[in-house]
Amino acid sequence: MLLSSRVPRVAGGLRPLTIRGMPQTRMQGRRSLHLAPPFLLDDYTPRYQQLSSVDAALKRSQAYAHLRNCNLCPRECGVNRYETTGMCLIGAETVAVNTIAPHFGEEPCIQHSTQLTLLFQGHNGSGSVFFSGCNLRCAFCQNHDIAHRRSGFDLTPEQLADWYVKLQEVGGVHNINLVTPEHVVPQVALSILAARDLGLRVPIVYNTSAFDSAASLALLDGLVDIYLPDFKVWEASSSRRLLKADDYAAAARESVAAMHRQVGDLCFTGDGVARRGLLVRHLVMPGREAEGARIMRFLAEHVSRDVFVNIMEQYRPDAHVGKPKRRQKGGSGGSSSSKPTEDGNDGEGKDEEEVRYADINRPVSKDEISIVRRAAEEAGIWRFCDPPKHDGFAI
Repeated sequence: MLLSSRVPRVAGGLRPLTIRGMPQTRMQGRRSLHLAPPFLLDDYTPRYQQLSSVDAALKRSQAYAHLRNCNLCPRECGVNRYETTGMCLIGAETVAVNTIAPHFGEEPCIQHSTQLTLLFQGHNGSGSVFFSGCNLRCAFCQNHDIAHRRSGFDLTPEQLADWYVKLQEVGGVHNINLVTPEHVVPQVALSILAARDLGLRVPIVYNTSAFDSAASLALLDGLVDIYLPDFKVWEASSSRRLLKADDYAAAARESVAAMHRQVGDLCFTGDGVARRGLLVRHLVMPGREAEGARIMRFLAEHVSRDVFVNIMEQYRPDAHVGKPKRRQKGGSGGSSSSKPTEDGNDGEGKDEEEVRYADINRPVSKDEISIVRRAAEEAGIWRFCDPPKHDGFAI
């Protein structure tokens, strides 16, 4: 019996696990991990290890060109980052890094008190590199102290490469997890290529807001193994008000589709750790469950019904949310007048204690989370970051 002859090949020609000459009853007893064969790999070699020396040299050249005329995100500010910076606040020679460490909080972490699903972090953690700066200005950002200003320490691409190898050799991590790297893609590309020459051999995770440009993702093609985009909102009005980016949703749609074309659906090796593919996050936000449902339908209809999705419920008011509104007072005769605040609401007639972004100044409800989950299931999505209902891994 040849099981693989009846199983489709996964994206990129990767070979699913084959079990030859094994009776059906015995095979079912042996497959205690409950891994669906199309998403199970015998072994995996990172994509950057498969690049030829010619392709690697071309990517180095392209990285330097991007820095001289920056088009790394949909803002396409076009600045020469050797001379100045754009909204991201980061130049060309170095990147600002806030934290480098094995991380145990990625998808999914502890789901129940006794249930740990491995995915990215495995037993040794994900080798996370938290970059400072960002090309968005999310009003609710839970890492605003890092993302909205330049903080941490400066590293060259070569120094970053040294850290990747240290995380692999000393920390024993399962992957290198680049967190908020959209604005430093050229430096990231150069660091991956340098680390390859130093002996790096674990997959690269690109942990992004999905506000990426086509040019940026083209540079990353062949370097990134797992794309981890966070598709935040659907409506242009929401992205304009909450993210300070008019075209976020359109850019995110194009980016997520491009990521899937590069790496396909999320695949695992037999230890239950993801090695290659796309995992889409969506943070459910108060009052925006309809946008979340629309995102799920888009993923099913235009990306893949086999896409792996994490519908996140940990939203909390942060950054500018819940802060007192800044009112402008003035007028003739000492009278005061309230002007519309930056969150788009007219403050007239409201008391002085009103807060900014009051509509999202609360946790999400179970009903809001359920609406998004139900929309995903009705659209045909079935792979979620849930605790497994068996003694194996959730894939």
